[in-house]
Amino acid sequence: MAYFDVPEIDYTRYSNRQLAAVPLAVLAVALLVLVGSFLVLGSPVPMGMDFAGGTELTVQTSTPQDDIAAAFDADADVRSTGTDNQYVVQFSDSDLESLRTQAESGLEQDGSTDIVQSASSMGATFGQQNQQTALFGLIVAFVGMSAIAFILFRTFVPSIAIVISAFSDLMIPLAFMRLTGIPLSLGTVAGLLMLIGYSVDSDILLNNHILRRGGDFYDSTHRAMRTGITMTVTSMAAMLVMGVAAFVLGIDLLASIGIILFVGLATDLMNTYMLNLSLLRWYKFEGVRS
Repeated sequence: MAYFDVPEIDYTRYSNRQLAAVPLAVLAVALLVLVGSFLVLGSPVPMGMDFAGGTELTVQTSTPQDDIAAAFDADADVRSTGTDNQYVVQFSDSDLESLRTQAESGLEQDGSTDIVQSASSMGATFGQQNQQTALFGLIVAFVGMSAIAFILFRTFVPSIAIVISAFSDLMIPLAFMRLTGIPLSLGTVAGLLMLIGYSVDSDILLNNHILRRGGDFYDSTHRAMRTGITMTVTSMAAMLVMGVAAFVLGIDLLASIGIILFVGLATDLMNTYMLNLSLLRWYKFEGVRS
């Protein structure tokens, strides 16, 4: 396996508080964004149609994109699919037949093609059920990850370091979604579940090198960083390419998943090699003796 040439960081220059301060400050800001959004807007992140309900039309029309929303009585979110004169129009209104009629009467036909290419609608009640299912899935995955960490290391500090890092790896991308307007959907929930797995990989790798392998603490850290950073940066590059390609092609869901995973993996680098490492160093040199 080829490794990135990771420079050996002189961690002795920094105290445990200094190492933990940056990731904890970023986490605090993320939590502030999410809590503030919940108090002001009613939800910590924007809800997509999967969770909020509504209607989605795919239309083929020669009407300019900026004028499409004016054809409907309800507020409409219009985006291009990447295909000429084809757009996806989303509404919070779930009256599918009325919106279909408005599209056919208010938009210009593009040649002989039907104006409404496809249509789907989801009620608010079903969307709330999806919310509960997705939240349950995230909680089960997080609790399962936490249990595995405690089973593997059977010691509080190394295990809780993994849990805190994974929690931060979820909260910071969620705050990023709120700030950038990326809606929470079943697809983006899948991306968040993937982040839990990525976080566990890098954190367990670091803990295992430091606690279970022989050698100096900092040599073990550097060996873990060579492998961990190689894995994470490779994944970040793949997610960035996927996100950019999907954005260019107009595949919004894949673009959202790609950018969320990219942000989450970058967050994981910070949490693993600053927050988790500071807790492990405290445990290794001070916690055991106290």
